[in-house]
Amino acid sequence: MKRRFNITGSCSPKRHYMVQLDDRLKKIKEDFIDYGSYFVINRGRQYGKTTTLSALEEYLKDDYIVLSLDFQQLGTGDFVDEPTFVHAFGEVLLQAFQFNKLDYDIALKVLEEFIEKKGTSLKALFACLSRMCEMSSLPIVLMIDEIDSASNNQVFIDFLAQLRGYYLKRDKTPIFHSVILAGVYDIKNLKLKLRPDSQHQYNSPWNIAADFDIDMSFSPLQIAKMLEEYEVDHQTAMDVQGVAEEIYQYTSGYPVLVSSICKQLDEKIIGTEGFETMQKTWTKQGIEKAVSIILKKSSPLFESMAKQLDTYADLYKIVEDIIYCGKKIPFSLEEKSINLGNMFGFLKEENGHVAIANRMFEMCLLNMFMAKEAINSDVYAQGGSDRIGFIKDNMLDMELVLKKFVTYFTEIYGQKDEKLIEKQGRKIFLIYLKPIINGTGNYYIEAQTRDERRTDVIVDYLGEQFIVELKIWHGSEYNERGERQLTDYLDYYHKDKGYMLSFNFNKNKETGVREIQIGDKVIVEAVV
Repeated sequence: MKRRFNITGSCSPKRHYMVQLDDRLKKIKEDFIDYGSYFVINRGRQYGKTTTLSALEEYLKDDYIVLSLDFQQLGTGDFVDEPTFVHAFGEVLLQAFQFNKLDYDIALKVLEEFIEKKGTSLKALFACLSRMCEMSSLPIVLMIDEIDSASNNQVFIDFLAQLRGYYLKRDKTPIFHSVILAGVYDIKNLKLKLRPDSQHQYNSPWNIAADFDIDMSFSPLQIAKMLEEYEVDHQTAMDVQGVAEEIYQYTSGYPVLVSSICKQLDEKIIGTEGFETMQKTWTKQGIEKAVSIILKKSSPLFESMAKQLDTYADLYKIVEDIIYCGKKIPFSLEEKSINLGNMFGFLKEENGHVAIANRMFEMCLLNMFMAKEAINSDVYAQGGSDRIGFIKDNMLDMELVLKKFVTYFTEIYGQKDEKLIEKQGRKIFLIYLKPIINGTGNYYIEAQTRDERRTDVIVDYLGEQFIVELKIWHGSEYNERGERQLTDYLDYYHKDKGYMLSFNFNKNKETGVREIQIGDKVIVEAVV
């Protein structure tokens, strides 16, 4: 059977190129299932939760009876009250038994009798489940996917409370050996989804849950092994390790983003101008093209991210401060907004501080912020009107961009409040730059070099990269250190020329653009 890269629904190794999950499944079984743990796999949208559960069901079948449920099978009306939910849950559970190939006639008989009698309470349901678990020849593992479909319903909270109660007395009363719930929301945050502004935001029916600390992102090695399978089938002559590392640089291993890049390369980019062969396609340039295409399209993942930022104003402010100002915010899950961003998958901990989860998310967020700024922005309009002079023979003249920006900035912002400009200066330049490269190029902020004094912007334009350092002036010594840092960064990117934009608030400053030589590197330095 021919295989392809998949970005919708569960992945199957028979139909899709995918990262091998054997090590992950073994660890889940040995560290959680075998110990009888109840736990929650809460990760961001399209993080491989459903694929992992599907593979785990197959992996466990020799030692456990696995009942796999998907709460998307239940409609809104099934949560209207307790009797309705109990009946609907019983029917879905019965279907899960019927999909099992082993013989569970006794357990099925108990469950069918319960449904026929139209049991009307959670108490009656759990009494039935307890009898069923007692009669089973093997321990039963219950898996429920897409719990977000149920988590804003009180009857489901009550269901969790019953489950907790039976778990605490499991030595006396038979119940499921292990329970796995999968979704975006952590169980303790269920009421955040129901009432974001409520003062009573946390509940305790799942404080028995084990801490699921298994990394579900893809490492460069895992990506490379997936690409090796693709290479066997297609013989592209790609640099497998190099391509895997480059994909990881953009995605930090976020599963659907990895697959999205690969899918674009395999199905959309191959055969287009500049990518006539597979060997030309599976390259750094091909990956840049794939990222550009993905960011221009709407997707459920990016839509969800935008929705959450619109819903939670404090979270929006944190993300904006990190991207524009390089603000260092201590990472603490006790802070609600940070907890939410981490739970949704677009914030992470890095060296004790809050960081954007991956480069593609950051590029998407930056595009979103830019779009909002552009609506009523004179700066964006100016960049758009200046654009034609910066593009010559399809090449971007970055030095001329800086010269024009210095003139424009000095005229418009020269007399503005210093503190305001120090905070907004980098944003102003990014807004100015956006329409110049829009539709043809991309830019992103290099997370490793960003702080409140310095930001490196990487501009990709038709296969050429420009390294632009944006910084606040803090004296000649600091400036010289920044120049040396930039030359080191140019070495990393194998570039001979770099660009520096300094926001200098000294009264005796000398604005303008100059070219300086440092070793074998040339730096175009602009001062405003």
